Amino acid sequence: MKIVIDGMGGDNAPQATVEGACMAVNEYGVEIIITGDEEIINSELKKHNYDKNKISVVHTTEIIENEEKPVQAIRKKKDSSMVVALNMVKDKKADLVISAGSTGALLSGGVFIIKRIKGISRPCICATLPTINGGATMLADTGANVDCDTQNLMDFAFMTDIYAKKVLNEKNPRVALANIGSEEGKGNDLVKKSYELLKEENGINFIGNMETRDILNGVCDIVICDGFVGNIVLKTMEGSVLSLFKKLKEVMMSSTKSKLGALLMKSELKEIKDLLDYTSYGGAPFLGVDGGVIKAHGSSNAKSFKNAINQGIKFHEGKVVEEIKKYVEEKAK
Repeated sequence: MKIVIDGMGGDNAPQATVEGACMAVNEYGVEIIITGDEEIINSELKKHNYDKNKISVVHTTEIIENEEKPVQAIRKKKDSSMVVALNMVKDKKADLVISAGSTGALLSGGVFIIKRIKGISRPCICATLPTINGGATMLADTGANVDCDTQNLMDFAFMTDIYAKKVLNEKNPRVALANIGSEEGKGNDLVKKSYELLKEENGINFIGNMETRDILNGVCDIVICDGFVGNIVLKTMEGSVLSLFKKLKEVMMSSTKSKLGALLMKSELKEIKDLLDYTSYGGAPFLGVDGGVIKAHGSSNAKSFKNAINQGIKFHEGKVVEEIKKYVEEKAK
């Protein structure tokens, strides 16, 4: 298989993307194409040891910035590292694309360049959140679709169910609806109608409504919601965890007594930090387009990007796109 990487996308590009690619080649033996400024990319590659036959560079002259309007950027910057990478997936020159660049531009490119799978109402982006029991919970949608209808949420549920089985090795994923209460009958009109449809669906292990405060407790494997709710939940959780660790560090460095306590608890604190480390999951898949698209976190370091590549390998080997197409065929019968 071939993975194409947007070498210039992300806060730490191209250093992190190139190092992550080299780490992935050494660990997984995968073939990688990096798009970006050839001189800059090759300069970074020289810093690492890797199989020279496994990484190639495709020169591009433009970069899509986070501040740009996504659709306009995709249409105007045809020679950007992101657009060239997306076109390689469209033209079957690569099996999937990974980018830490602009989320909006990547989503727009997935829809307008690679195109959505016929029969999928709207693609969704799914974040994988670590839980305190050492597992993970998928949250979909996390921002691709601000306004949704019941069919959208049904598609999100089936697509993430497929992904959880094929990539996260969950045999019978527990699916829940994000809501303001766990009782049946709670929520707005969209959630109430979606609840009734999911309850009657035999192909989904639907466990009912779930308050989002329980996500990190690992009470389910998949949480379904519209992109407006999902994006707020995701960013609130990210901010809360980062703020908690920042404050914890301040408190533990505030006195000699607290410093000694931190030293004694160093391994336990690292265990907690590692448990809630999103970088271990690499990125968020964009489900519903006719090709593999994975959005790595904008601040991804080399380790996180390497894990995103591993995620892409599992995505391809699990035939996630093909399985979603089978779902569409069954739905049409």
